[in-house]
Amino acid sequence: MAELTGCVTDFRAEYMAQVRRKRMMNGIILVIFIALMVSGFMIADDRNAGGFWDGLHRLFDFPKEVLGEALGKLNEMPAHFVNFLPSLIETINIAGASTLIGAMLAIVLSLLSTRGMAKWPRLIGFFRRIMDIMRAMPEIVIALVLIFVMGGGPVPAMIAIAFHTAGALGKLFSEVNENASLKPVEGLQSVGATWSQRMWLGVIPQVAPNYFSYALLRFEINIRASAILGFVGAGGIGYELKNAMSWGKGQYDEALAIFILLFATIVIVDQLSSVVRERLTHGKTSRTLEKASA
Repeated sequence: MAELTGCVTDFRAEYMAQVRRKRMMNGIILVIFIALMVSGFMIADDRNAGGFWDGLHRLFDFPKEVLGEALGKLNEMPAHFVNFLPSLIETINIAGASTLIGAMLAIVLSLLSTRGMAKWPRLIGFFRRIMDIMRAMPEIVIALVLIFVMGGGPVPAMIAIAFHTAGALGKLFSEVNENASLKPVEGLQSVGATWSQRMWLGVIPQVAPNYFSYALLRFEINIRASAILGFVGAGGIGYELKNAMSWGKGQYDEALAIFILLFATIVIVDQLSSVVRERLTHGKTSRTLEKASA
């Protein structure tokens, strides 16, 4: 009994020592993080000629000026909405096309980089590094290069967003693939099915709802990305917003109309995609439970 008590005491002491070490490490990491944030802010403020604190009181001057001018032209807002609607549709089309192309490429890359499913197992690391590179390159950098080569327009934006989307979705899709059952794949392989047939018939039906859910989430992100790329000449409503902001006073009502259109679109798409994703995930779970109970 004494030995058991001693073991429990030793175990408790060791556990408490580990807890203290973990708390100390967390505290050190927090201090380092705060120090880096403070030093980074000070460097950025110095690079900005130390004008952050001096100009902080004017933070809301520009929004007030925009709202004040827009409120004086409320009767023109409906016409602005109609005028900029084609540009908004172009932005949505860019996001939709790039999401579709990126998702299709991501499916192929994810299947080629998943153990147990890859057609060339030795190249799994290679395809994963490709997705890392695609994910690491910002859309705006790719778009700037493509605009320099191809000129302005929606095509460079679509290619840039699709390239980044393929890397981001490929990573998510590969994680989904790892949770899929390999029994259908093995059964199809035993009857002589090709790799594409095994993937299409044995894997895709299992993971399609999750694929679609992630693609919808990425579509929301791509709408914002396509609007941002418009500032560098990639077309869409972002380009119109850049022009309205560049003209300055006299065009702030147009800028506010574009902001409202973009905000409303993102909110609507977010709500619709959330409903669809919830039905996909919960519907699949409820069907699985019903089958299990039967």
